Amino acid sequence: MPKFIADVHVHSRYSRACSKDLSVAELAKWAAIKGIGVLGTGDFTHPLWVEELRAALRDTGDGLYEHAGVRFMPTSEVNTLFYRAGRAHQIHHILMAPSLETVERINRELASFGDLALDGRPMLRMEAKQLVKTVIGVDPRAAVVPAHAWTPHFSVFGSNSGFDRIEDCFEEETGKIFALETGLSSDPAMNRRLSALDRYALISNSDAHSAHRIGREANLFDCEMTYDAILGALKTRDRTKFLSTIEFFPEEGKYHYDGHRTCGIRWAPSETKQRGTRCPVCGRKLTVGVMHRVETLADRPEGAQPENAIPFKRMVPLDEIIADALEAGVGTKGVEREYQQLVHAFGTEFTVLLDTPVEALRRMTSAKIADGIVRVREGRIEVEPGYDGEYGNVHIFTTADAVQAAGEQQMTLF
Repeated sequence: MPKFIADVHVHSRYSRACSKDLSVAELAKWAAIKGIGVLGTGDFTHPLWVEELRAALRDTGDGLYEHAGVRFMPTSEVNTLFYRAGRAHQIHHILMAPSLETVERINRELASFGDLALDGRPMLRMEAKQLVKTVIGVDPRAAVVPAHAWTPHFSVFGSNSGFDRIEDCFEEETGKIFALETGLSSDPAMNRRLSALDRYALISNSDAHSAHRIGREANLFDCEMTYDAILGALKTRDRTKFLSTIEFFPEEGKYHYDGHRTCGIRWAPSETKQRGTRCPVCGRKLTVGVMHRVETLADRPEGAQPENAIPFKRMVPLDEIIADALEAGVGTKGVEREYQQLVHAFGTEFTVLLDTPVEALRRMTSAKIADGIVRVREGRIEVEPGYDGEYGNVHIFTTADAVQAAGEQQMTLF
């Protein structure tokens, strides 16, 4: 069986703050460029998007659908809003379904709890446990996975509206939860510090709001490319079938550190603990980030390695590596030209980032771009951590590199 990469949490143009170019064809095009074999449909709760999915996708008969050679899994993200002990909780969840027929039955049930046509990521006025009971009650093969589990807003462990334990959120339905999405601001190493999470598969997805950002996080499988095989690999956490996750450097995520973006305050958890959670500039409450929450709830030290933990690899998107090497902006013509040249030469972005030997890279692109790819593979980068909705800044070529290069150039003058 061939290995394949899956990214099951994406969006359509019917979700707020998402690209209006997001269509099935556009998603399939970028999945092929990236090297993604299975992509989530996203937004299956939206009636207009379901119509487009039915028109564009071919049923493969194995729980997945196909367009232009890319397999699609019916998925969606929903927000549950409910109150517990006088406190409001807004929790985002990924829904997975084995067919569009199941999708339509799920949507009929969920329509009682919110306007599904209002947003591709609808707000449902129901408890998280009620969502699980409803979705799996429609079809036992369907699944609910807590989305971006540590984000301060809208997540199961979020500092603003979450819980300290999975059981506190899902109560008697907890046993039906088998996976958690770690989100861009955390990685498996951080999640392993909580022994209570050992029984869950830790998955990673892009949560992409535009097609070119799919695959920035993803999952690597070696199983049959079917709905049941993929979910089976997650439920059993079989390391021969669920091989690894592909991760952002978590510091690059928008909520890794604590802070207040408006005032430019970015603090590590240790500094917040020392100085308090109020912004020293305006006095408002800081957004407590993911790293802080992990440290608060952790019962293990950094570096803990539970038995049979699924491996992971950290990655920086190829266009960001090229942009840093060229000292240009992502999306500029020079960066785009180098990106397309590398993808055309080696087949997909993931092949370039993960598998292509450095000698082959050097023959196809500049030594600096090739070196940047190797540095990312080896983790030799610097990241200014993201905070309060602001992405972190990746520095593959550091100030020390620039000083060394300037020195070498000066030596050539003598």
